[in-house]
Amino acid sequence: MVEPVRFGTDGIRGRAYEQITVDLAYRLGRAVANVFSVPVFVGYDTRESSPPLAAAVLAGLSAGGAVAINLGCFTTPGVAVIAQQRNGVGVVVSASHNPYYDNGLKVLGLGGTKLDHATEKAVAEALNAAPPAPSDGFGDVAIDEEAEHDYAAHLRKLVPGDISSLHIVLDCANGAASHVAHELFEETGARITTLHDKPTGRNINEECGSTHIEDLTAKVLELGADLGLAFDGDADRLIAVDAEGHVRDGDDLMILFALDFAERHQLGGGLVVTSMSNLGLRRALSARGIAIVETDVGDRNVLMALEENSWPFGGEQSGHLIFRHLAPTGDGLLTGLILADLVVRRGPLAEQARAAWLRVPQALINVKESVYDDDAVLAIFSELRALFGIADDDVRLIVRPSGTEPVVRVMVEALDGAFVAEFSTRMRSHFSA
Repeated sequence: MVEPVRFGTDGIRGRAYEQITVDLAYRLGRAVANVFSVPVFVGYDTRESSPPLAAAVLAGLSAGGAVAINLGCFTTPGVAVIAQQRNGVGVVVSASHNPYYDNGLKVLGLGGTKLDHATEKAVAEALNAAPPAPSDGFGDVAIDEEAEHDYAAHLRKLVPGDISSLHIVLDCANGAASHVAHELFEETGARITTLHDKPTGRNINEECGSTHIEDLTAKVLELGADLGLAFDGDADRLIAVDAEGHVRDGDDLMILFALDFAERHQLGGGLVVTSMSNLGLRRALSARGIAIVETDVGDRNVLMALEENSWPFGGEQSGHLIFRHLAPTGDGLLTGLILADLVVRRGPLAEQARAAWLRVPQALINVKESVYDDDAVLAIFSELRALFGIADDDVRLIVRPSGTEPVVRVMVEALDGAFVAEFSTRMRSHFSA
């Protein structure tokens, strides 16, 4: 008996052709056709497995009676925008920041939004009941060539400010942004240098992009650029590098955007963050009277909290930032444009970040699920807290299973950096023994 498919924190993800098969992709297409009665827009990233899997999704959609439109290689947030503009839903074939040999299937709801839990359950049930694929491969489907232009034009309308004075370095992660980022930013009049924009099918995220920032940092310093922007494989997140070569993650950017919005009376009351955001962020915003709502990790959780509070902005330390009043989901390209505009208006990114907050020492340790032991982690934490004399308000420990990898993520932070360093050392020693 085939085990029922379940959606994780970001759709279905696994090894291409092992967990993420042509048959699964076809059945997902049938399921989406069963649940929705609107056009379905399908986009995919640059992995070698993505076009065949997307073809299977498109075949399943057509077999289920849906109007299926192939967007070709497209960013995840781009699919969301097209779905929003054209009153449809979306399917994205991508494993985001994972290596090329993984892949994933993600469904975007009406208007390009994240699926609510009830709709996700309906899609999962329809998928598990869908008939198997009639073939192990499907033919190409014509690509809507206008969609990418429409998406880029839409982003530029959202951020019309003049950033022509900047020199910006883009790291496209050899992913979906490779097809659109350079053109989008060059049309602003800014001087643009682009890295890792030549996908081969196997080099997506490989020592590049938002999870490997070294090349971007080096190039920003080499060229004396004003700003570096790194995207991940499907371009829904952004990590930045300032002109001094400092990496600026989602926490840095959220604080700066929140302060800017608050000054312009556009914040709407507060900021939504996840449990992984740095303790320094909380202290800095509290000192300025800005409220915070904390959610579990996952951009869907952030979006739900934004909607519940009717706030416009929130995000994750990983670089998923959601401007709810501008886009249906997080968009690295949009975030990059907004950040560039902020630098022009308020000065160099490094100076803004230094003035805004002080990051508390933090460490993230990934432990294999097969060896993880909660009691051992708590014992190490308690012993070291007593040894260092750490007060409750000066430390945090967050433990959560990864939604995309077979690991448990253990995050610790404290005002005392020596405590963080020793905890990390003890953890790695214990779980590598």
